[in-house]
Amino acid sequence: MKIADLMTAPPVTAASGTSVRVAANRMDEDDVGSVLVGDEGLLRGVLTDRDLAIRVVAPGLSPEIPAGEAMSSPSATVDVTDSVEAAFRALRTQGARRLPDGHRLAGLVTLVDLLLDVLQRFVDLLRPVSWSMLSEPAGRGGERGAARA
Repeated sequence: MKIADLMTAPPVTAASGTSVRVAANRMDEDDVGSVLVGDEGLLRGVLTDRDLAIRVVAPGLSPEIPAGEAMSSPSATVDVTDSVEAAFRALRTQGARRLPDGHRLAGLVTLVDLLLDVLQRFVDLLRPVSWSMLSEPAGRGGERGAARA
């Protein structure tokens, strides 16, 4: 499976000159924890809710500062053609929780997106097993279970 299948596209974005107040309002309106910051379609960084707390609120800066001054940069990235395994590797080795597409403002995959995919694959694997277990007659736990009784 390719990252493109799991990416949120289009992502929530803001120009680097947009105030962090406006960017935070976009996060709230779209119920997301980050916005991709860029200009002319090119990724400059990622502004996260944590960036807002640590780089703006904690030091008492004005919420009118540009998003480009508060964002995390450089950002760990993936390409839409990368595999899910490559995304997990990037998250693990770079300590990121969000991976934008390359250096463009095209899409974003998060740790939660990847974990939900893993969970869905696990459920898909368990479904046939659980149905076979439910179809067995009660009390047929196998020879080992019967020997202990």
